[in-house]
Amino acid sequence: MPRNLLAVPDFMTPAAPFCWPLSGPPLLMGILNITPDSFSDGGRYAMPADARARIEQLLADGADLIDIGGESTRPGAVPVSEQQELDRVLPAVEAAVALGAVVSIDTSRPAVITAGLRAGAAIINDVRALTVPGALAAVVASEAAICLMHMQGEPGSMQQQPHYADVVAEVEAFLLARADACRVAGIERARICLDPGFGFGKTATHNLRLLTTLPRLTQHGYAVLAGLSRKSLIGQLTGAPIDERLAGSLTLALAAAERGARVLRIHDVRETRQAITIWQAVRAAANNETA
Repeated sequence: MPRNLLAVPDFMTPAAPFCWPLSGPPLLMGILNITPDSFSDGGRYAMPADARARIEQLLADGADLIDIGGESTRPGAVPVSEQQELDRVLPAVEAAVALGAVVSIDTSRPAVITAGLRAGAAIINDVRALTVPGALAAVVASEAAICLMHMQGEPGSMQQQPHYADVVAEVEAFLLARADACRVAGIERARICLDPGFGFGKTATHNLRLLTTLPRLTQHGYAVLAGLSRKSLIGQLTGAPIDERLAGSLTLALAAAERGARVLRIHDVRETRQAITIWQAVRAAANNETA
């Protein structure tokens, strides 16, 4: 039977308000794609039992957050219907909440935002930065945290000919404008996270420029998310296929953390947790030597 807003169980209530941290180790956001066509793991977690097992594994590996998406936004992706997205996402959200996870929903649709929050999600992660009519209002009506991402164009065509006069300035201006719109609407700064959108309408040069200048985005008092896991940038730089990009993903995660990213959106949680732990230990030792 199709899932819809009314199908969300009455006993489900929105999660407690979530605020993005501006200090401490970066949060690890484990990725769960309930899709047949995502670029890295499409089709692997379409069945509820497989999705639940993946959630359990992500939590066991050290994920702080679980990001659940029901519509692929890879380059060239074809949109799905609202009902398809609801059918995919809601069972996984309910399972993750039941397991005690802090859940993020990767969506742009107001109806999916509302249903997911009713099911207990705490975060909305929107590649369109709440620009779809009704999306901002759906979040304002809740206590949810949000992640606002920059994307040039739409997934179907965004990688055809990305162009910027100044990618850093343009991405920064867009994200700050969207954050201002959210704050005017009543969403507190602590609930807002910014994502430069690596790989979303950007060339390899654009991505590297955004990564090296990440401190410019972090200086505005918002948490910043970096999503570089298994991205095409790694393949462009090394020639590695998708299933051989762990080393590149870890390197980029550490580079983003070093430059102030407060959230890392990743596939390989256990390995990234280990890398971050070692990185923190080295930083602590260096700080002790200079104290």
